[in-house]
Amino acid sequence: MNNENRNDEAVSPVIATILMVAITVVLAGVLYVWASSLAGESTGGGLDTYTFSHRDANGDMSDAGLDDLVHIQMTSGDGLNWANLKVSIVVDGGVSSLCVEGGDAATSDCTWDKDEDKSWDTSEEITISEGDADLCDGTEPCSVVVTLTKVGVGEEDDKVIATVSATAENN
Repeated sequence: MNNENRNDEAVSPVIATILMVAITVVLAGVLYVWASSLAGESTGGGLDTYTFSHRDANGDMSDAGLDDLVHIQMTSGDGLNWANLKVSIVVDGGVSSLCVEGGDAATSDCTWDKDEDKSWDTSEEITISEGDADLCDGTEPCSVVVTLTKVGVGEEDDKVIATVSATAENN
């Protein structure tokens, strides 16, 4: 019989340590390349940051609709083209209403008005108003949650840039 001398022991601890370090370095390199490619694919506008303030529209409110509710002011951020803005509101936890810019109040539950220039810039504000529907009759303060959405251009998706919680009161 042949007696072969077999070594059934595991890989020595030194070789195991070297292999673990090599695998760690390779994984770190792969993660670095992956993260770099993600940053390189950014198509401007992905890091847009905006902040907004709000105030009551300070007017008498009726139960007939067409009342101004709140003013929303941009306090920081790059100019936002009016054509790329979508405004919707929820009053007192009700259903969401898409507001029409300067549109016919009879065709929408709410409207919004803007300045006459081409973009919404810092310190400018929009006024959110009821349409033909009476969303807030003024007997009690109304909670108005305004969602401002930047409409995607080309292959970009629409992006909610702010949700502003305001209060409309009868003044």
